[in-house]
Amino acid sequence: MQLSVFALALSLLAVVSALPLAVRDVFVPPVKSPKAGDVWVVGSKQNVTWDISKAPEHITNPKGTIVLSKNGRLDINHPLASNFSILDGHHEVTVPPVDAGDDYTIVLFGDSGNDSEEFTIASAILAADINL
Repeated sequence: MQLSVFALALSLLAVVSALPLAVRDVFVPPVKSPKAGDVWVVGSKQNVTWDISKAPEHITNPKGTIVLSKNGRLDINHPLASNFSILDGHHEVTVPPVDAGDDYTIVLFGDSGNDSEEFTIASAILAADINL
């Protein structure tokens, strides 16, 4: 009798081990802002927003990271934000001291990266000159 119980337990363990892990989906939410024509000022606080309307039920990586990119070069070493829920749909960041007057994009990472449209980062002096 003990051998049968042991064999049954071993069989159940084998079946459970063979079941696939929960299915997870890659979520690549489109970045809504910043968008083309936006001007951010160094040192200001800005909202990065993305569309979560088509989020799958099971996301592979639900934690987000936001980085700045210039000419396709990601500043991975200095994320603007990290460890927030990708399902928030927005996150406030502080604009870092970068080359003012240049065009940048924001890249949102979770499961994979999705970038914004190009926008401009201006210095406070430049922003005052163009009446922002």
